[in-house]
Amino acid sequence: MNQTQMQATPAAAGLPATETRLQVLMVGLGNEIFAIETDMVREIIDPVPVTRVAGARAFLPALINVRGNVVPLADLRIRFGMQKTRQTEDTRIVVVEVEIDGDPVTLGLLADKVYEVTEVSSRHIQQTPRLGSHWRPEFIRFITKWNEEFVIVPDMARILD
Repeated sequence: MNQTQMQATPAAAGLPATETRLQVLMVGLGNEIFAIETDMVREIIDPVPVTRVAGARAFLPALINVRGNVVPLADLRIRFGMQKTRQTEDTRIVVVEVEIDGDPVTLGLLADKVYEVTEVSSRHIQQTPRLGSHWRPEFIRFITKWNEEFVIVPDMARILD
């Protein structure tokens, strides 16, 4: 099993599994911490001017220029039903490449804060709760622990679909 194939099913089902480590970039949205797989991350940039797109989906409201390329900007706060906040000195755009319907798609993700690149272990995978969470379970690959905090590893293809 390689890093990108790590799924919650063996550990979440209580089955013994060999430990797998996944390298991730920790980013913050509000009080939540998300772990984005580093093999998706292309670069991290400071906020840039945006061009609003009329009629665009609410969570994909604008386009940005990244090194001469037009890239959609995703605001995952809107997709997750979180309250929108103003940008701060910690705000960054994480440029990622996600495979959607078999095609690579480059987009920018607004992040309130970028923490660090680290590893998470399959030993710490938690089952995604069906109740008590405001996240749609299909948007979450799995939940794990990092520095004694729960961290969400999102399923970016489903979120952006």
